Amino acid sequence: MNKMLLPVLALVLATGAVQAQDGRYAEGDDANTHYGWADVLRVDPVYGVARSEVPRQECYDEPVVRREGGNTTAGTVLGAVIGGVLGNTVGKGDGRKAATVAGAVAGGAVGHGVAGRGGREYDDTVTRCRQVSSVSEQRRLMGYDVEYRYHGDVYVSRLNYDPGERLRVRVSVAPAE
Repeated sequence: MNKMLLPVLALVLATGAVQAQDGRYAEGDDANTHYGWADVLRVDPVYGVARSEVPRQECYDEPVVRREGGNTTAGTVLGAVIGGVLGNTVGKGDGRKAATVAGAVAGGAVGHGVAGRGGREYDDTVTRCRQVSSVSEQRRLMGYDVEYRYHGDVYVSRLNYDPGERLRVRVSVAPAE
């Protein structure tokens, strides 16, 4: 080989190795893409409010009056029977039937009232519960607005992390149409 061609060949091979390491001249999808570093100028956290509905049970004590004893059904029936018998002894003919019915009705009402008063009353407390929902709001970090400088130009991006002082950027070049 010619002695002058050797240095040129070495230079061509070295240039090809540098281009392959740089990644600027790769083939395929990333043919016009390379990576670099940008200086971070400012990082602002971005907050949002997250709302959630939380169901819970709310209970309270309610005072009530309770009755014990005094069977009003038995009192009503017994009163109606006694009233009917007494009504049957009054009057004659159709008047007797009417008196029997009136006596049964009146006796049933009296028997119901008497039986209702026959039991004892006492105060008690009943616990009642109901389902309620409360809305919970929480302030959450949603991301970071990052202002950075790459080759003299300033850009802003929202990221889900704080990049620190430097940010790795992907640079893609395509012809304008």
